[in-house]
Amino acid sequence: MDYTAWKLFIDAAELGSLSKAATAYGTSQPHISRQISELERECGARLFQRTGRGVVLTELGQRVAPKVRAWLAGTEQLANDVRTSAGTPIGTVRIGSLPSTAHPLVTTLYYRLKKRYPLVQLAVREGQGAQLETWLEDGSVDLAILYRSSPSPKNGDTYLVETPTYLVGAEGDERTSGPTVPFAALDNLPLVLFCRPSSWRNRLEQLATEHGIALNVALEADSLSLQTHVVADGNIYALLGPYAVAAAARDCRLQSARIVNPSVSRHIALAMSRHGELTLACRTVMQVTREIVSSGAAGLPVA
Repeated sequence: MDYTAWKLFIDAAELGSLSKAATAYGTSQPHISRQISELERECGARLFQRTGRGVVLTELGQRVAPKVRAWLAGTEQLANDVRTSAGTPIGTVRIGSLPSTAHPLVTTLYYRLKKRYPLVQLAVREGQGAQLETWLEDGSVDLAILYRSSPSPKNGDTYLVETPTYLVGAEGDERTSGPTVPFAALDNLPLVLFCRPSSWRNRLEQLATEHGIALNVALEADSLSLQTHVVADGNIYALLGPYAVAAAARDCRLQSARIVNPSVSRHIALAMSRHGELTLACRTVMQVTREIVSSGAAGLPVA
C-alpha cells in the first residue's frame, strides 16, 4: 500500500474537496485529481463521487476509510516508536492550559520546541481548573498547566512559580487604588468567582472562615473574559492572579491591589495525567516548560 496515496485519500475525504486538498498540499487541483484517479484504478472502483460542491465518499470509500485511518495511525506510530527508540522525541503532546497562562508560556513553548524538537507537536486546549482536572483524569490531555493552592506538590505535579492574588476592580475604584488591600476587605464585597467545583473556591472559603469574614459571591463565571468585563463596568470585584490581570488590562479598564494579611498565594503547576504512557515527547515538553519558566522567558510574575 502506498502511504502517501492513502493519506491523500483521507485528507480529501475530510476536506470534502479536491481543490481544498490541492491548496493544503501546495499543488494544483488536476494533479490531485490524477492521483485520486490512479488510486481508484488500483482499487478497481470509485472511492469518491464528484458533486458540484466537491467530493463525497462512495459506498466503497465509506467502508474502507475507517480501516485506512487505522492503518495510517499504526504506520505513523511505528515510525514514531522507531525514532523514539533512537532517542529522538517525536509525537503529539496534548496540553490543557489556563487561558491566563496560554500566552506567553505556551506560545514560547511552541516556538522553542519548533526550533529544538521539530518532530514534537502540541495540541493545546484551554479550560479552567475543574475542567483541566477532568481532562487529566479521563486522559483527554497528557499534561496540564493549572493552579494549585497546596503548599507542596502532590501526585507528580511540578510547581513552576508561586503567584499572589489580587483584588481586581474597575478603573478609579477606591478599594483597589493602593498597592495592597487586606483580606478582611473582602467581607461581604460582591465578587465574581469561578464556578464549582473549584479547589480555589474551597481555599478562599476556608480562609474566610478562619478570619471570620463572609464571601459574597454575586456572580459565578468560568470565562475569564466575562469576569473582567463585568468588573470593568463597576460594583463587582474579581480575585485573580497577576498574569490574568495583566492580560485582561489590555482590553478592560481595570486596577488591582495585592491581597495581604494574609497574602493568598497559588502555584502555577505542571500536572501529568495518570493515564497513558509518559512518552519521550511528554518528558521533553515538561523539561522545556521548566526551562522556560526558570529562565524568566515566560514572563510569569511571581509572589
